[in-house]
Order: sequence, then C-alpha cells, then structure tokens
Amino acid sequence: MVNQMSGAGCPHMGNFPVLPMSGRLARSPKDMDSYKSYKKIIKATAGDLSIQMDDSVVCHITASRRSGIAQFVFPGNAKEGTVIIGAGVSSTTLSNAFIKITSPSSCEGYAQGGDFCGYKTDYRIYFAAEFDRPSKEQGTWKDGDLRNGRTQIGGTRTGGYFTFDTDGNNAVEYKVAISYVSIENAKENLRADNRNRDYRQVLADTRSEWNKQLGKIEVLSHDNDKLTQFYTSWYHALIHPNLFSDVNGQYIGADFAVHQMQQGRDAYTTFSGWDTYRTQCQLLAMFYPKEASDMMQSAVDFARQAGGYGRWIAANIETGIMQGDPMPIIISNTYAFGGRDFDLQTAYEYMKKGACIPGTCSQDVEVRPGLSNYLNKGVENASLCLEYTSSDYAIGQFALQAVKDAKGAASFFKKSMNWKNIYDSSTRWLRSRNNHTLQWKDPNQDWREATKENYFWMVPYDLKTLVDTLGGKKEATVRLDTLFRKLNAGYDDHYYAAGNEPDFQVPWVYNWTDCPYKASQTIHRILGSMFSSHNDGLPGNDDCGAMSAWYVFASTGLYPMIPGVAGFSISAPYFEQITFHFPKGDAVIRGGSQTKPYIHEMKINGKRVNKTWIDWQDINHGITIDYTTSSKADKKWGL
Repeated sequence: MVNQMSGAGCPHMGNFPVLPMSGRLARSPKDMDSYKSYKKIIKATAGDLSIQMDDSVVCHITASRRSGIAQFVFPGNAKEGTVIIGAGVSSTTLSNAFIKITSPSSCEGYAQGGDFCGYKTDYRIYFAAEFDRPSKEQGTWKDGDLRNGRTQIGGTRTGGYFTFDTDGNNAVEYKVAISYVSIENAKENLRADNRNRDYRQVLADTRSEWNKQLGKIEVLSHDNDKLTQFYTSWYHALIHPNLFSDVNGQYIGADFAVHQMQQGRDAYTTFSGWDTYRTQCQLLAMFYPKEASDMMQSAVDFARQAGGYGRWIAANIETGIMQGDPMPIIISNTYAFGGRDFDLQTAYEYMKKGACIPGTCSQDVEVRPGLSNYLNKGVENASLCLEYTSSDYAIGQFALQAVKDAKGAASFFKKSMNWKNIYDSSTRWLRSRNNHTLQWKDPNQDWREATKENYFWMVPYDLKTLVDTLGGKKEATVRLDTLFRKLNAGYDDHYYAAGNEPDFQVPWVYNWTDCPYKASQTIHRILGSMFSSHNDGLPGNDDCGAMSAWYVFASTGLYPMIPGVAGFSISAPYFEQITFHFPKGDAVIRGGSQTKPYIHEMKINGKRVNKTWIDWQDINHGITIDYTTSSKADKKWGL
C-alpha cells in the first residue's frame, strides 16, 4: 500500500496494494482479500523493511520523499514471477478506479473514495509505477474477469498484473509514486525522486537520511532493548504530518482546486489533531522549525479553503473524527516551541472564527459543535467543554505571543475558565450539565474515550486552581494515587489509561501536589510496564506519532504540559545520558536511570536548582542538566 497512516485506529486509505507471487496468475485476484499475509518479518528498521511471503517470495521495501521502491526476490526454482497491483482495491470502500498498462514495464491510474472510522473520505489519488525490466506478460482484471493482454480497466475490484521471466534473474524492482493532483504529477514525482537510482542506492540514501534525523537525539544506555524502544518511538513520531504537495509544488486543496505552494515550501497533510496536540507537534517544532512552519501554513491554508480548521485531516478531507478544536492548540504549541514562519495573522483570524462564530464549518464539518451554548452559558458536554477550554487558552497564548493582541488574549483566557462551570462542589468532580436547565447530569456521562477520573485533570493550564478547588495538595495526591492503581484502563474504567490521550499529562500533575517525587515514580512504572519492543509494545494506538512522542518526552524527563506555553514539567530521565541536537544548540541531560526513579538533586549548568518546571528558552540554545537519582524517594525535592 502506498499511503497507509502510522498507528491510526481505523481502516483507511491503503491504496494501490502490490503483491508479488511465485508463478503465473491463474485466476482473478478480485479484491485481493483471498491472499495470505506475509509469513514473517525478516527485518524492520527505519526506512528498511524486508518480509517473506507465504510462497517464499522475499520483499525488500524502502521509500524516499515522494515515492517507494521495492525489490521482489522470487524463489530460485521459480521460472516465472508475477506482481499484481490493485487499482480499485483499498483498505476501505472505493467509488471508482482506473488502471492503464502503458508498456510491458509500466502502468498508471487513479482511485476515488474511501472512508476513515466510518466517515467518508472522498479523495482522488493518482499513481505511476514502473519496473526495472520488461515483463513477458501483462493483463488486467475486474471482479472475476481476468484477461491477458487487456491494457486498461475501470471500476472497483480492479487491477493489473505483470508476469516476469525469473529463470536466471529472480529479482524484479518496482518503483511507484503518487499524486493527489494528476497522473502527470505522479510521473514527475517518480522521475525527480528516484533519479534513475536502483533499490540499493535508494536504500542506502534513505538509511543515511534516517540515521541523520534520528541522530538529532543521542541516547546512552546499556540496555539495548530500551534503546530500541526509544528510537522506534522517535522514528514513529517523525512520520506525520506527511508531504502532500508534489515536486512541482502543486497540491489539491480543501476546496478541491489545484493550488501552488510558494517556492521552497511544502504542503503537508495527516493532522490527527485530537491526538497530536498534546505531544507530537511540540517535538516537531523543537527540532524542525522550518518543516513545522510549513505544516502550520498547510493548516492555515486548509482553513482558508474549507472555511475553518479541521480537527482530523486526511489527504484534503476534514473527516470530523474525535472532538474539540485541536488545531489552534497545535498552531499555538508550534509557535511557542519555535515554528514561527507562517501567516500568523490569518492563523489567528481562523482561530477566532472557529471559537466565536457558531456554525463555522470546515468543509461540511462543524468546527465547534454546541458553540452557542458554550458561549452563552459557559458549558457543554463535559469532555467537549474541557477540549474547548484548552483550545481557548491556547488561542489566548497565541494572541499574546504571536500577534500581540492583549485584549483578545484576555477574552480567551476568561473563556478558558469555563471548566469551573462544570465543577460540582457536592461531589468534587467535573461533570456535565443539561445545556438548557443547567441541572447536573449523570457523573459518568459525556466522557469521550475515558471517564471522569481521567478527564478531571484536563485543566493543565490552571492546575493550581483545580488542586485548590479540590481541597488542596494532599487531596489531589490521594485522588491521583487512586487513579494510578491501574495503568491500563479501558474507556469505561475508572483508572489511568496509558494507552489513550486524555491521560497523557496526568503523571506530571503530581508536580502540583505535595508529592512531586510521585511523578517520576509513576512515569517509570509506565515506561517499565506498559511499553516493550514486541509487536504489541504500545499500550494503545500510536495515533500518527502521539503515543511515540509521549514516550520520547517521558523517557527524557521533560513534558510540554500547558497548551501554548513553551516549557516542560520535569521528571527523572530514564536514560544515563541524553543529548538533544537542537537547531540553536545542544542540550545534555545526564544522570537518569531505569532503576533509580527518584530525583535527589538537579543542577542546571552546574547550579543546583529545586524546581519542577523549566522553560524552553532556557534549553533551546544549549544547556547541561545533571541529575542525581536514587532508588529511595526524596520527598523534599521539588517542594
């Protein structure tokens, strides 16, 4: 497949699947579902995948910026090998497709339609593919009709095949590029991206580039398995958002028109907003301010073309997945952490439009459902209300920092205090109210993918007030301790859910209590018990890098806690030494340990400090942080 998203929680995309098979094609592949999956993974590293199929064909796969290349090695005793390419086949339901065999070694086509988590994603995607040598036989299929020599076919459940003579040369290379604009652009992407390189050359270049990028964080540890976990997470965190514009700068907009990017800029897509605003966007801005700026410009351009910000964008479609208004948080976070080269004023205008004008839509999806009630009465369904308050706070920060609108900032900061309207002092919990009568609803109602115990702490910008309202630091500690009795709760459980986003920031809330040492204690528990290097090594969906970015932050002892604020809540690092190679300087963190989770002493550039917060501006130009950690809790540190 050419466009599968990383760690998304639903079937999606999966266009133009390709499958090598030993021998000739005897019957129509139809929807390709009858074929067995791969037999085993031979190798899987950044930019380098090798798998063995059930019939012993070995597939070596790598990719460059806008294209992919595979080497199919057929069994030595096979005289023929076939490669089948699905056009009207994908991970979800298509409405139309087309494939044309343009020579014995090339083909092209398109596919239309699809869905994501039950929401229609009616995008069109084009492809161009070529082999390194001519095939001996080609054909196409539709449903059960397989025809040798037929060079084109349209509709769903369609595709093409190429059969090669593998007697004496059992390796076949396959190159493919895509475009969301046109077949010609896909061809141009293929020509420009591969530059006549073969598989080995592309693989070498790709591995070199990934080593360069992953080397922006250097981790020292004697535990190779933990290093594998870390660098797998770092790799996953860098996959999305992904390039969307073609090599000539063209891309298909949210208005379904072809647009042209400015010279030197790229358009991006795959914004898993509800997931990634908490962790991933900050990480990208810290290391890649130029690319992060292009991503934010892409989000602004999408809003301009669609009418408002999307909250979960796939290709050029606002899917409407999840809830809240996350894009202003992503933009505000990105600006705060260094990605600032985008249209700030227009970004702010669409933030205000979505947050202040009921009925504002992104394509046909309402940006803030229930906004009238939220503006007029200060309430909405509980988890949705908290999402809106976080977004309002982030907009306030952006207004203050990016566009210097102090009056506007004050207005949004005031609205971010709407969380207080859903605090029930009789139960000491946040809960929904009836939108008309304001009567309290069932305390377990209206929590998206979690419970009241998880969402209670989702006021990261006003935790001191939240803690005081609850009854003080000791009461907050008791409630947190109860939450962390379990770490792997499901959506309806009343404990911590390491595998889902609403709980991401909660371990660091201990830094606002009388027991900051429990932040490090709890994070080490999560890292040690909920993550592994096995196939099921994540506690939940990676959600386009959100979970992996959490691991990177948690294991380095820094967490970007507050929407739109460039700084970190601190915990003990998990590794002996971590070096961040930021664009403006290196930050070195020393003294972490997997077996000594408690901070006893912290020094910044040789000066002893006793605080649980550090600003990004104190780190990004270079810093040295030295920890002395212990296996015994230091209950005074951080107070």
